[in-house]
Amino acid sequence: MTHTEIEALVKGFIVDTATGPVNARVQQVVLRLTTDLFKAIEDLDLQPSEIWKGLEYIAEAGMTHEIGLLAPGLGLERFVDIRSDEAEAKAGLTGGTPRTIEGPLYVAGAPVSAGYARLDDGTESDKAEVLFMQGTVFDAKGQPLRGATVEVWHANLMGNYSFFDASQSAFNLRRTITTDDQGRYQLRSILPKGYGCPPNGTTQRLLDQLGRHGQRPAHVHFFISADGHRKLTTQINIDGDEYLWDDFAFASREGLVPAITRISAPDELAKKGVDQAFASIDFDFTLYADTPDAPAAEVERTRVSA
Repeated sequence: MTHTEIEALVKGFIVDTATGPVNARVQQVVLRLTTDLFKAIEDLDLQPSEIWKGLEYIAEAGMTHEIGLLAPGLGLERFVDIRSDEAEAKAGLTGGTPRTIEGPLYVAGAPVSAGYARLDDGTESDKAEVLFMQGTVFDAKGQPLRGATVEVWHANLMGNYSFFDASQSAFNLRRTITTDDQGRYQLRSILPKGYGCPPNGTTQRLLDQLGRHGQRPAHVHFFISADGHRKLTTQINIDGDEYLWDDFAFASREGLVPAITRISAPDELAKKGVDQAFASIDFDFTLYADTPDAPAAEVERTRVSA
């Protein structure tokens, strides 16, 4: 079939069959995506078995809860961020902390602390490098934001996240910190490790067919929010990681790889109350003010709440 014939066919399927109230936006999206899909089937000469195997794959990815890995693995989540960056730039918003993907492993309801929080439960202390991270949340004019919310979460040394990994304590390596009067936050945790897609899961099976790995560099996730400001979704990556600039999820960005300082001076150890050298990261966040000229910064999606 020609593309013109396909367009007419899909219109007949999707639009001309409507007999009740229509959600115009949903109809517009379904019409476009179905038309593009039919054109791809025709152009690539996809056979019925290939089409049904594709549908079975999507169903399995849904049942095994790997859609949240597939979306970043195919670049979809990064593409959404690129479009958001473009929309903010068009609205005149530049110079803030770069956004990057949320990923699928956030859990709402983490314990709240004022100014400082320890994230880890101590179960990996004998194997982990202690991490202290600190910084300030600023507005676009460089003024510190008192009472801003810093939500932070990351993986353990096995590359696993609490809640999804039943062996970890509740909210291990997850906290919410409110900034102090000078807009500062501080946290103690462990230096995380990267992780890979489940080796036999749907995402990795597809990546194998594409000749790609499914590894992520070590990273720490953040949601940063404050009244009157656009919510920031971002993460920092741990410098020196093997996959730092080869992230299967395309989330590594310039400006999100802070320097790591190793501290071993006895007086500094004493100040922190530790008896071993530790890693220290300084990182500030800059938020944009709310503006009606840019799309909403809050992404509506289903998230886990514990």
